[in-house]
Amino acid sequence: MFLGLSWADWLTLLLYVALTVWAGIAATRKVKDTIDFFMGGRRFGKAFLIFFAFGAGTSGNDAVGVSSKTYTSGLSGIWYQWLWLFCTPFYWLIAPIMRRMRCLTTGDYFEHRFDGSVAGLYTFVGVLQLTVNIGVIQLGAGSMIEGITGGAISRNAAIIGMTVLMLAYGVAGGLSAAVVTDFLQGILTVVLSFILLPFALDAAGGFAGLHEVIEREFPEKEMFSLSSPGEINLFWIGMLGLNSLIGIVTQPHIIGVCAAGRTEMDGRVGFAGGNLIKRVCTIAWTVVGLCAIVMYLDRPEVKPDSVFGEAAKDLLPGVAPGLVGLFLAALIASVVSSTNAFMVSSSGLFTQNFYRRWLVRDRDDRHYLWVGRMSGLVIVIIGVWFSFQFTSVPNGLVTFFKLQAMMGPAFWIGLMWRRATSAGAWAATLAAFGILWATSLAGFHTWAAENLPEYMIWNGKFRDSWQIFFYLLGGFGVGILVSFVTPRTSKEKLDRVFACIRTPVNEAEPHQPEPFMLPPGMKPHEPRKLFKHPDLEIYWPSGVALAGFAVVWAAVALMIGFVFWMATWGA
Repeated sequence: MFLGLSWADWLTLLLYVALTVWAGIAATRKVKDTIDFFMGGRRFGKAFLIFFAFGAGTSGNDAVGVSSKTYTSGLSGIWYQWLWLFCTPFYWLIAPIMRRMRCLTTGDYFEHRFDGSVAGLYTFVGVLQLTVNIGVIQLGAGSMIEGITGGAISRNAAIIGMTVLMLAYGVAGGLSAAVVTDFLQGILTVVLSFILLPFALDAAGGFAGLHEVIEREFPEKEMFSLSSPGEINLFWIGMLGLNSLIGIVTQPHIIGVCAAGRTEMDGRVGFAGGNLIKRVCTIAWTVVGLCAIVMYLDRPEVKPDSVFGEAAKDLLPGVAPGLVGLFLAALIASVVSSTNAFMVSSSGLFTQNFYRRWLVRDRDDRHYLWVGRMSGLVIVIIGVWFSFQFTSVPNGLVTFFKLQAMMGPAFWIGLMWRRATSAGAWAATLAAFGILWATSLAGFHTWAAENLPEYMIWNGKFRDSWQIFFYLLGGFGVGILVSFVTPRTSKEKLDRVFACIRTPVNEAEPHQPEPFMLPPGMKPHEPRKLFKHPDLEIYWPSGVALAGFAVVWAAVALMIGFVFWMATWGA
């Protein structure tokens, strides 16, 4: 044994590290310019994009957060990741919109739809949310590694080690390295999700054992309900789901997930398909959390954030040599795949929409490529610092959920309404941030507990669901009102933006060096508008869009029905 792991485990882990670094560095040969670094040359097909979407959006902190919340709240803890479930069908519709922008970053959208100041604001907000997310991911994985090794490898040491591994290839290879390695790492993440499941169920006595012990020990709690009258009620589920849909488009890495493929269909299938796989994996994480309630009933010293790692440490060594090493390889794979995608997206924002826009213009593309690499390094270091600031993974996840929606109102107002202005985008974002800040103060929580209705309070604090309700309402409301009283954006600028958004990308279309620019000779598409109003840009979806939208909704319904049914097993 060395640092809590057998030599078979270390061999498995080292083989994974060597393979990942080799694959990532090999991808650097294809990085010739900023399009290659930030968008992978738009060369990937459906299979790669499915695993890229899955890998970029799935990491060890997801399993930690869901199992941790399930350990304390029961089956309803699944919503700490399933809060994205109801917006998943919309990914089928969102992907082609992001591809048609013909941008390198979402900051390009804000600059061309509004102006450079709004793009600068988005750069700050986007980098902030992804550095926070990098920190949460590292915190979750570090906690799990500490649990697996029985503390032989500390959480902080694990975080530093994973960071070094990711930087070893991510800084050089950019999005190409992320997509290529995610194909391998996505498969390993699925392994991470399900490898514990049969052994944890066996240790808990199966579903019958779960019901017998949990219902006996916690008769006052609805531990097998998908919602509860407590924290995770139906309003909480609805508001966090709405927040997810509003904010998903302003997560900086999403434009890469949607637009790194050859065609719009590649983006649709990748974005929706990869996230459906994640929704299935969430079920496995939840069941492990339920099993941990039974397994550690007599061990109150086990922390909620550690239950997934503790279960791996207790169950896997007796199954087969090297299995803990495979588990750790899958965990580290999930972390480096996500953080690499976030690093590339953040560095793209900084380079394209701040450094190139405001500091150093008209240099050769190679210069900006190296700025992107160096800024990515700094962003990851800041993200590691954030990982030391959070007390628990669920708290960190909720912080990220809120930050990612701050510029959502500005994005959607600008996408659907010609009257939206730059002043309106600023006002919407500042209003949302102001409400979030004010309703997060300790003094406000004290006032709320004394003066607001009981249904708005949980554990003596203003509920997250009501906080989200008010900052989204404030963001949209203030953004619309300010846009009405400020000068319109020029018609020429708007015509160029909406001509691109409604014009499908041709498979043979060359990569455009300039955002929102149709290739020479391509005529703008004229789809049917849903509303006959000159300021509204909402179009009838195509047959392909409607069919895919319905299929993904059917998959969502099947998953919810399955979990309802699963909750009755052994009752």
